[in-house]
Amino acid sequence: MNSRSAAPIPPRNGPLLEFDALRYRYDDGTAGLDGCSLSVQSGSRNALIGANGSGKTTLFLHANGLLRPEAGEVRYAGTPLDYRRAGLRAARTHIGIVFQNPEHQLFSANVREDVSFGPLNLGLDTATVSARVDAALAAVGMQTLAERPVHNLSFGQKKRVAIAGVLAMQPRVLLLDEPMAGLDARMQDDLLALLERLHHDGMTILLATHDIDFAYRWADQIHLMAAGRCTATLATASLAEHADALAAAGLRLPDVIHVQRALVAHGVLPASAPAATCLSDLLARLERLRSNAPSTASV
Repeated sequence: MNSRSAAPIPPRNGPLLEFDALRYRYDDGTAGLDGCSLSVQSGSRNALIGANGSGKTTLFLHANGLLRPEAGEVRYAGTPLDYRRAGLRAARTHIGIVFQNPEHQLFSANVREDVSFGPLNLGLDTATVSARVDAALAAVGMQTLAERPVHNLSFGQKKRVAIAGVLAMQPRVLLLDEPMAGLDARMQDDLLALLERLHHDGMTILLATHDIDFAYRWADQIHLMAAGRCTATLATASLAEHADALAAAGLRLPDVIHVQRALVAHGVLPASAPAATCLSDLLARLERLRSNAPSTASV
């Protein structure tokens, strides 16, 4: 029986990945996690947001056993993480992590070899590995550069190859650490489109960011991180009601919320207008209002 068929069956609803009261200190005694608890619902889009040093990356490294907590428990599909070799191999198949710096994940001579590395280590046959690699490269738009040496790629291309390497493992949960860092606006839009496709296909996604505006635009749930703890989990739809919780984590309300409130206060938008998730959405609404307004020009 292969490791995937032996793994716990993911729930259709409810938590798929859980961090329960994790505590961790680095070798120098610095606290990385201080009783951190967080649940990621199956099929959901999640943003873990907090300042640099709040513990986001440290939490991610616990997700598939790259770090082991001093106390607390990590669970996948309701089953505690098994830190024996076979258990870690299974965890790293089902829970994929994309690091902020792609250089930390790329080490083969060319793109295809790099993306093939994980599936080959699972002992899959050549045809299956090739099919997985082709699908992963197509998903990130890198299929035409499959034979390109990794060192000749741009930063954005390296990031896409790093994502492809994780996708080739066919994980059920995808964690991305600051995925937008170092990308220009077009590359960010491309990555956002990829995340939407993955989510549409059933992927559970948790990404770490310090960008509250992006988190509000994209996520279903926003988890606030400060001083090694998850201080709150907020539904994006009700984020405007939680300015105090955001402030306690050193964060602010998204800009679009302030702009929409100002437009309502000036009578430009009705108070009943649905909350816009980004400024471009708000501008599109204003343009529709302008287009539909009756003409006041004299005859």
